[in-house]
Amino acid sequence: MRNSRILISGAGIAGQTLAYWLARQGFQPTIVERAASLRLGGQGVDVRERAIEVVERMGLMPQVRSAAADVLGMRFVDADGRGLGEVNIQKIKERNGSDEVEIMRGDLVRLLHDSNGDTVEYLFGESISTLEQDADGVTVEFERGGRRRFDLVVGADGLHSTVRRMAFGPEERFVHHLEHYFAFGDADPALGPDRWVTVYNTPGSMAGIYRSGAHPQAKAYLAFRSPRREFDPRDPAAARRALTEQFGRDPAWQVARLLESVLADDDMYFDALTQVRMPTWANGRVVLVGDAAHCASPVSGGGAELALTAAYRLADELAAADGDHEQAFARYERAQRPSVGRRQQIGPNLRLLIPRTRASIKIRNTLTRLPVLESLAGMERIMAPRNTEPLTTARTDTTPRKSPESVGCRA
Repeated sequence: MRNSRILISGAGIAGQTLAYWLARQGFQPTIVERAASLRLGGQGVDVRERAIEVVERMGLMPQVRSAAADVLGMRFVDADGRGLGEVNIQKIKERNGSDEVEIMRGDLVRLLHDSNGDTVEYLFGESISTLEQDADGVTVEFERGGRRRFDLVVGADGLHSTVRRMAFGPEERFVHHLEHYFAFGDADPALGPDRWVTVYNTPGSMAGIYRSGAHPQAKAYLAFRSPRREFDPRDPAAARRALTEQFGRDPAWQVARLLESVLADDDMYFDALTQVRMPTWANGRVVLVGDAAHCASPVSGGGAELALTAAYRLADELAAADGDHEQAFARYERAQRPSVGRRQQIGPNLRLLIPRTRASIKIRNTLTRLPVLESLAGMERIMAPRNTEPLTTARTDTTPRKSPESVGCRA
């Protein structure tokens, strides 16, 4: 098979899924991951629509359902913690026969990683320093030293993709700010009721706590409306200053304790809410998948779905084209773009989570107390455009081309 040696940058949902299907089809995937081990943090993610089909084909759906976050819905409270309204998402799912599952990102990554066994080579604690393409392959130099030759390189390294920057240009050309910043970190579970996301709003900001029914650890969430700021949100000191400036003087509800929890978490996440929009996801022998190609932002609820389906489609198209990357990359992009377009239409999600005015907060809370809201939410789930593109566009046979063979061991 042509182009069998494939380097994947990033060991998240997209990278692990892609490696699984490439190995199953007879390719030789290598994953390079900057972190010293799997990154198991993150928030709840949804496995839904065609992503369920991908996970089922991997034989992992029973494990995913067993590890489900088991969150009932979202509650809104006032400054004293009194309930103002709620939306029971589980009830809406049951009423409309939904089979989607919410699972913590780290749990899904672990399941995907374990499914790869010894069929994937892992380079943990390493990252790409340079890429050099030619007609026959890609020469890759690594930051810790060493040079290797691959046939193809895949950037599955997230919103701030190194591969995207090297192969396509600076981040500013493709990453579009959505006028908000967002942070989360571990929190004391006593700060919120079990199996609920509890949210407190002031105009343009949100503080909340996420309590999974299947995990002892809670997650604190902080978000606020702001134009793009002149600092790097990935700088921990700058992130802590921005969050303290925004929430440090708020005595309401549990805001101070949630802020303290986020600031104390060494693995705190803080970044702008953004979307990645690109005219193409391929440049020669380099291609992007997942958030690196088409981040829809956390408020879309579709990041895991897009990562799973994009990875599956890319591997399938490479196998169908017998490794012809030009043909495969073009077919992959045509198949995946409609799904991305839908998920990047985030609609009223931001306005519901972070209303801009006190009047908007009051209207949102009033609606959550009315039975009609659950009916409308259920109708929205039924009437919303569905992902109807087939997962396998070039062929229907998903039988492996040859038995996967061990190409390395985990670092």
